[in-house]
Amino acid sequence: MAKWGEGDPRWIVEERADATNVNNWHWTERDVSGWSSARLRQLLLGVRVDGPPGVCHVTDVAKLEGDASINNRKGKLIFFYEWQLRANWLGTSCGGVKFRGSVEVANLSDENDMDELDISVSLGKDQPNTPLLELMKTRGVQEVRRALGDYVTQLKSEFSQGMILPTTNEPKAPPPEEKRNPVQTSRTQISSTPKCSPCPAPCAAGVRISTCGFNLKETFRTTPEELYRTFTNQEFVQVFSRSAAAVDAQRGGRFQMMDGNVSGEFTQLVPYQHIEMRWRFRTWPGAHYANVSLQLVDGGDETELLMECRGVPLGEEDTTREGWTRFYFQAIKQTFGY
Repeated sequence: MAKWGEGDPRWIVEERADATNVNNWHWTERDVSGWSSARLRQLLLGVRVDGPPGVCHVTDVAKLEGDASINNRKGKLIFFYEWQLRANWLGTSCGGVKFRGSVEVANLSDENDMDELDISVSLGKDQPNTPLLELMKTRGVQEVRRALGDYVTQLKSEFSQGMILPTTNEPKAPPPEEKRNPVQTSRTQISSTPKCSPCPAPCAAGVRISTCGFNLKETFRTTPEELYRTFTNQEFVQVFSRSAAAVDAQRGGRFQMMDGNVSGEFTQLVPYQHIEMRWRFRTWPGAHYANVSLQLVDGGDETELLMECRGVPLGEEDTTREGWTRFYFQAIKQTFGY
């Protein structure tokens, strides 16, 4: 029997500022079904293969059923996920003839390795036989398996952060060095000079401030439909911002993201074409918003985004422009492969 004061350390309660899960001994669970659903859709919609018979790509995810969670027990992370999915694909032959089919995965779970997945590909009802079917059964299946593998890797490496908490006796790790994403200017066009308002703009608190504006142009390798959803769907916003977000995508609906640093209100929404919003950064003068317009131009296999931002407080233009380029455009590209 242990002497007084020499008990099993697993039962000793250490002092913590947050009093949470001391020594990581107790069971904690984090539901990541919403994040997983959005990420799986994004990855699958990026599946595209080409070969001598033509080109095939996934057009939509018709079925996605299941759940996912991360659990912490005794300082160890345990991942649970189980999904059944069906996606539709469209193939275009070299002669321009289109064929439709589907791909199904019945056993994406933590109990199966990637090479054990049962992935089946079929043509749609009444579709004539085509060499594109064999293309999807070979290279298409490989790409689907790769996309699902990326989901599992990201689930384990990125979304599990913060599940294991340090104890008071553990040395504090130095803060991670900030990773600066290079700004890719080859596909981003920025207005050459700031557009400043001739007279100060009033804010709701009654204080007049001088404002500026700027334009940005960015090209994304995706459809206007997907890009529109990326900006207006709460789950998608949480994925590319890597933080909690609240998004009410309707006229007059509010949004808040990036740990409350960014907030605003949608003023006009034209599905898959146009988004207008009142947008502000937390450090701006109280109740002052800029007006942001996002125009989505369909370019076939890519979408051109034309951004117009007006009403930025004078002196905040460079920071705001860099923030949109880095934390919106580049983050979306790096997260979803656009």
